[in-house]
Amino acid sequence: MLPSSRTQLGLFFILLCPANIIGLWWAVGSPLVMDPNSICRKTKRLAGKQAELCQLEPEIVQEVAKGTKLGVRECQYQFRFRRWNCTSHSKYFGKILQQDIRETAFVYAITAAGVSHAITQACSMGELLQCGCELTRSRTPPSPTAGPGTEGTAWEWGGCGDDVQFGYEKSQQFMDAKNKKGKNDIRALIDLHNNEAGRLAVRSYMRTECKCHGLSGSCTLRTCWRKMPHFREVGDRLLERFNGAFKVMGGNDGKTLIPVGDNIKPPDKQDLIYSADSPDFCSANRKTGSLGTRGRVCNSTAMDTSGCDLLCCGRGHRDETVVLEENCLCRFHWCCVVQCRKCSVRQELSLCV
Repeated sequence: MLPSSRTQLGLFFILLCPANIIGLWWAVGSPLVMDPNSICRKTKRLAGKQAELCQLEPEIVQEVAKGTKLGVRECQYQFRFRRWNCTSHSKYFGKILQQDIRETAFVYAITAAGVSHAITQACSMGELLQCGCELTRSRTPPSPTAGPGTEGTAWEWGGCGDDVQFGYEKSQQFMDAKNKKGKNDIRALIDLHNNEAGRLAVRSYMRTECKCHGLSGSCTLRTCWRKMPHFREVGDRLLERFNGAFKVMGGNDGKTLIPVGDNIKPPDKQDLIYSADSPDFCSANRKTGSLGTRGRVCNSTAMDTSGCDLLCCGRGHRDETVVLEENCLCRFHWCCVVQCRKCSVRQELSLCV
């Protein structure tokens, strides 16, 4: 693996590993994930701005870990019906990160986006001393809000807008490899591009929210602020980029990336890029990081990626009846307890063979 890739992979392992740096990268339930001191003690591979953050701003590192966890959950949601389902099995996931495939591009992007989102959110919640609400004195007026009674309404910036630029910069500082050798490294260029695409999926889609003020529900004054998109929107947008990801190769100068294929426009900053084709993920293979799809639940009537034909790779499926326990007959008792009974529910499942 190339030097910058080792740094990034090491960072991923460090951020989400409770006890074994190599073994349990996505064990997100451990308290150690949220402990910046434990994270930074194991950051032997980090240097420069990353090490500086660990020493001077451990509270930022804590938000970095929260953002990484946010990215993990979103990745697993977005890929829940695909052959590769963003598995948390560390031995297999580590192999995914060592390849330059589309799935790796999504992981880098969603992680950088999660870190940017979490840090910005912490600023707005007043959880960090280094930042707060967005400064709006020099910002242009908000665009008019459609609706009756808003024409000619006075406005002012107020509330607590999200300081997305601070989150963007801290994510860039911590997630991007900065070593000199990596700058001419094609793999590093690809990873840096995908990190940036993730951050832009947050920063470029800020929305303006406004609240009306006035007597009897009138809107004589609007107070407006800017908010980040919900992280599910970020995940949806990055999945679209994943589906349309660009395959690239390194230019002769070692500093540029060229799209592969004839008459293909170059990718923009928000596109995801990769340089190697993905395995089919049909069968278990530790070398490629594939767990296979045997035993996965599929939809026997769907024609998309969740359907048994695609998910089971043509091997077929079997139907199985399982008995599950669910909460039922729930009642609210004053005050303030909800009590439920346990009911057994029979459910028909289709499983890949």
